[in-house]
Amino acid sequence: MAVITRSIRLCTNGETDLVDITAEVGESVRDSGISSGIVTVFIPGSTAGVTTIEFESGAIQDFREAIERIVPRGMRYHHDARWGDGNGYSHVRAALQGASLTVPFSSSELLLGTW
Repeated sequence: MAVITRSIRLCTNGETDLVDITAEVGESVRDSGISSGIVTVFIPGSTAGVTTIEFESGAIQDFREAIERIVPRGMRYHHDARWGDGNGYSHVRAALQGASLTVPFSSSELLLGTW
């Protein structure tokens, strides 16, 4: 069994910015030399999350609006009261999304749905 660790560095604008990293993850899988297995994508920060979604403008806007309804910015968060940084909502949003995602691959290609 082999374990290979790679990093993808990227910057976001915050504020529910969604970034499609499918190509970068696929490239890492192909470059690994492993033909089948699973790849785990992990976000180490406490205000970012990882998920799957059809990366299409309508779905992205739907996601942003849903997150805003579930965890709105304008509410009082205890984190903000303690630290004064105003990003309590970001921590809650990240926790709901999750910090990791596992995707199987075969023939060095991610096994993804059509979209």
